[in-house]
Amino acid sequence: MPTFHFPREVVVCDAKVNFDDNAKFRQKAIFANRDYSQEDAREVEASKYGLNYIGLDGNIGCMVNGAGLAMGTMDIIQLKGGSPANFLDVGGGADEVQVQKAFEILNADRDVQAILVNIFGGIMRCDVIAAGIINAARDIGMKKPIVLRLQGTNVEAAKKIIDACGFHMILVENLEDAAVMVVGVAEIAKQAESLKIGIKFEGLGL
Repeated sequence: MPTFHFPREVVVCDAKVNFDDNAKFRQKAIFANRDYSQEDAREVEASKYGLNYIGLDGNIGCMVNGAGLAMGTMDIIQLKGGSPANFLDVGGGADEVQVQKAFEILNADRDVQAILVNIFGGIMRCDVIAAGIINAARDIGMKKPIVLRLQGTNVEAAKKIIDACGFHMILVENLEDAAVMVVGVAEIAKQAESLKIGIKFEGLGL
């Protein structure tokens, strides 16, 4: 049997402490000391709209409904050779305003060169997501290519809305195909940026 020797003292070198937002109403003194200047401005802005956002260092923006699906989406992007720029879960009951705000945050990120939207419409309706995307594109002048993978509630209605909107978006049925597509599109956008040439992505469906 191996012999284990444990140190007599434990020294804490670093620590991270989070306070649950659900306790804000009864822990007002603690939350009054919150220093927003020490936080990622994108995460602070997202939290105002009930969005779960964490900034990363990749170049593919992600917008997904559900934390598990968001993790799976980031994993498959990396599996296909890409790098996620964020974790962004809009939740199961997001409305058009929240979806639009999510796109404003992604569009404002200079590192994001392509966006993958992966929505499974259970509680969330695909047509609401589609309307939010279109409103964001109109209001903020969306320039970045968008790959859409929509499945579930009202998906056919969502496709009709997207087809009629006049914006070029890439509709993909399968998540693996969507990941391959967005990684490829992001690489093209990256190369075009390095060469200082403009490109335009035309919508297509797979």
